[in-house]
Amino acid sequence: MSNERIYKMIFASVYPLYVQKAVKKGRTQAEVDQVIGWLTGYSETELQQQIERKTTFETFFNEAHLHPNASKITGVICGYRVEEIDDALVQKVRYLDKLIDELAKGKAMEKILRS
Repeated sequence: MSNERIYKMIFASVYPLYVQKAVKKGRTQAEVDQVIGWLTGYSETELQQQIERKTTFETFFNEAHLHPNASKITGVICGYRVEEIDDALVQKVRYLDKLIDELAKGKAMEKILRS
């Protein structure tokens, strides 16, 4: 997938897939929201506003306040090491993908949130 395509993807179109992936593995939408909130700094209300506004991933992350520990998110997602991705926006999207993946795999919330 090209970086330009990722920039223009609507967050609201991907969010239900994040929730579906987590719920299918026994997690909750609240946990998905908690993970997204930790990474982006969005409150539940702000997250809902992003969804309702149908913002692109570019806008979603440009308006976010990335958690200071986000750089501690490491590992492989979609065949790429997240810590080695050069494009800052793509790296943030992959951080989110990695956190949702960890949630779905049953990892403890304390570990997912890099506490």
